[in-house]
Amino acid sequence: MKALPEGVVRYGGTPEFSDGATPVSLLRSHRTKAGTWAKIVVLEGRLRYRVLEPEPEEFELSPETPGIVEPEVPHEIEPVGPVRFRVDFYR
Repeated sequence: MKALPEGVVRYGGTPEFSDGATPVSLLRSHRTKAGTWAKIVVLEGRLRYRVLEPEPEEFELSPETPGIVEPEVPHEIEPVGPVRFRVDFYR
C-alpha cells in the first residue's frame, strides 16, 4: 500500500458513507484529479479497495488499515458487509 507523500495537506473530504448509502460512482472505476491524493478512512467494518492500473492490486481496508489513492489512478471500492467510511482529500 502506498503512503501519502510528505508535505501534502488535507483540504477536504466526503461525508460519512455506509454499505447501504455508498455512491454508485465509488463502486466502479473512477480517479482523483491531477495532484489530488485521497485517504479512504474506514470507521467500522471492512472495504475492498481495488487499484485498476497500471498494475491491478486489491486490498482489504479496516479501521487499522486505510487506503491511499494516488492522483489519476483508476480505482474502485466494494463494501465487505456492514461498513462506515469517509474519504479525505490531500494536495
